[in-house]
Amino acid sequence: MSHDCSMPVIAEGIYTFDARGIAKRFRHAAIFGALSALERGETMRFCNDHNPLPLLSQIEHHFGSSVKISYVSQEPGAIVIDFLICD
Repeated sequence: MSHDCSMPVIAEGIYTFDARGIAKRFRHAAIFGALSALERGETMRFCNDHNPLPLLSQIEHHFGSSVKISYVSQEPGAIVIDFLICD
């Protein structure tokens, strides 16, 4: 299944964040800011050109169980991950 990251809102409460267009030095700050802006029950659909394992570890450490992480797509060059705000 392919995902179009150019769509700003997929469905009610799901917001796309395409990291590929953000300068690398600003990415983590922008991602953490976006996650912090979400409310309970909302999802950030994250798109990236590689699997961001260090970032996922940082998110788990910072947000703990309040963010659920699940892969939507793991195609080479098009990684899509949903971050659901639980608490």
